Amino acid sequence: MDREEKALRRSPLVLRDARLTGYVQDLACRLGDGHCPDIRIFLVRTPLFNASMAPNGMMQIWTGLLLRMENEAQLAAVIGHEIGHYLQRHSVDRLRDIKAKAAASQVLALFGLAGAIGQFAVMASTFAYGRDHEHEADRIGAYLMHRAGYQVAESAVVWNNLLDETRAREGNETSETSPLFATHPAPPERRDNLARLAELLPGGTAGKDPFAAHTAHLIDEWLQDEIKRGQYAESLVLLSRRIKTGSNPKLMQYYRGEVHRLRGQTGDHDRALDDYQAAVAGDQPPPPAFRGIGLVARQRGQKQDARQAFARYLDLAPDAPDSALIKSYLAELDS
Repeated sequence: MDREEKALRRSPLVLRDARLTGYVQDLACRLGDGHCPDIRIFLVRTPLFNASMAPNGMMQIWTGLLLRMENEAQLAAVIGHEIGHYLQRHSVDRLRDIKAKAAASQVLALFGLAGAIGQFAVMASTFAYGRDHEHEADRIGAYLMHRAGYQVAESAVVWNNLLDETRAREGNETSETSPLFATHPAPPERRDNLARLAELLPGGTAGKDPFAAHTAHLIDEWLQDEIKRGQYAESLVLLSRRIKTGSNPKLMQYYRGEVHRLRGQTGDHDRALDDYQAAVAGDQPPPPAFRGIGLVARQRGQKQDARQAFARYLDLAPDAPDSALIKSYLAELDS
């Protein structure tokens, strides 16, 4: 695994954010206690929900998971679960099976090159666990959370939220088949078991503010990656939940508008406009929301509305990467 860790360190998908990585590392140390020196955190820019821990202490946490965390306690639930695997040496058992995964070893040899998202998925699947191991790791993780002063009930919230997302996916009524979960399915049984553990381990804090303070500057980037997955029904559930919880609602309304516009089903453009308008109301509107208004208006042939929205977008974001394209739209509308 040391060779794979060296390759992971060089990967362009690993976040080079010392403050956030240090924050997550400190959280892992509070949970792992005496095992802190063994744990090394790698945050990987991949828009799927996954975390995994190798036998040598290398832990991957993907940004799709971080995007779905609402507080420190929820992240502690995931990290505690992975430390649970580590403490019980489940990873060692899995490592013995790697020789049977020739395809995985070939992919790992290419770690960090083009197509790295798929390579990370193969590596993570190598450390997928059976149901008994998962439940045991959940129990250990819940104890570690409680000992560190976190609300164990938040662990059940994580899986309940994810079940809501995958149940919304078109043509998919089971969570296990969703690519969102990578190697960590979220059956109702797991959520319910965690809720029962929380009843036995009450109290603790959620830590919403510290988590938000360390991740707020990356949410925009992670949402862009989320929408590129093209799983619009899942994304709508995620964004609607974030709006309800008051987590940067203007940005979430803008991105929900984007999902509706890109999906393009009957009534979606009206829904997109509603979200864009909500996003630009009041102070500090996200500039891209005006671009969204302009794009919908342009498609509908509403030239004046499109012109005004595009102009406002360029006023607020004159150096936007797509400024040349928007200027060409304005020239087209003026011709």
